[in-house]
Amino acid sequence: MLKHSKKYQLLSRNTFGIEAVAENFVEFSNEEELLAFLDGGFDDKLLVIGGGSNLLFVNDFHGTVFHSAIKGVELVSEDNESVLLRVGSGVNWDELVEYTVSQGWGGLENLSAIPGEVGASAVQNVGAYGREAGELITKVETIAIADASKHIFLHDDCDFSYRHSIFKAAEKGKHIITYVTYRLSKQPQFKLAYGNLNEKVEELGGATLANVRKAVCMIRNAKLPAPSEIGSAGSFFMNPVVPAPVADALKQRYPSMPSYPTASGDVKLSAGWLIEQCGWKQSPHEHVGVYQHQALVVINRGGATGRDVLDFAAAVVKSVKEKFGVELCMEVNVIA
Repeated sequence: MLKHSKKYQLLSRNTFGIEAVAENFVEFSNEEELLAFLDGGFDDKLLVIGGGSNLLFVNDFHGTVFHSAIKGVELVSEDNESVLLRVGSGVNWDELVEYTVSQGWGGLENLSAIPGEVGASAVQNVGAYGREAGELITKVETIAIADASKHIFLHDDCDFSYRHSIFKAAEKGKHIITYVTYRLSKQPQFKLAYGNLNEKVEELGGATLANVRKAVCMIRNAKLPAPSEIGSAGSFFMNPVVPAPVADALKQRYPSMPSYPTASGDVKLSAGWLIEQCGWKQSPHEHVGVYQHQALVVINRGGATGRDVLDFAAAVVKSVKEKFGVELCMEVNVIA
């Protein structure tokens, strides 16, 4: 049954633990409920949320917040090589990963322990340890806000790139995602070269889907705070991608700087390392700081407002720019 609330408290809907209120909150459990709600026309300001793990509320939201509670994992088709899974946008992301690993279907294992829901995987093109969700997405089903019409975006329509999709650009705010379809492999091709993942997998006995998932969970749990204990939005900044000559010049000055070549010929740098070198682990503000085990994560140290977090982030960006000449971009979605 569709839920429609007014003056809805969003504290439990964002992992940063920021207090904010939405004028309206709508939660739907199937497409029919959403279509019926939108059928009379909709012209309010809107925000679509998942698990709230990538949100920073700076103010109350003067509009309608939508949340999908569409569940279900449907095996659409399979052959000797792969399976197609159609998944409700409200399914918990890590529960999906756990399920696919248990079935022996490869592709999502590197994306273990990422908070959030399935719909956000297509919006954010979530990624970790050398793998991105967009590589595996074959279709995204949506309902358009303007006229309550159903749409299908195939993989090539989605314009996936690093932490980017068409739903963050040309189609931003125009659609509500209802289902995402993934193609997963029955003959997994492991990606273990990123960071110390291969080393951890070997410690667990070698490359299997279960061991890769376990290794990723162990690494993430050691580096990232549990949202139930410390407010954060996970990785606050994107890892910057710079031209190879820029990376080479920085490596000359800082030989220990982590760097990762990309398929385009550019080089991805570690935002966490850059931030740590600027001393932010030792320089928290009263209510905000970076996590002691991973400087990429900005945390709510208690009582922080969205403005506190935004001001702190701006100071971090400025310091990295001054020291390294590298511009950091926020990964978090700021709701001002």
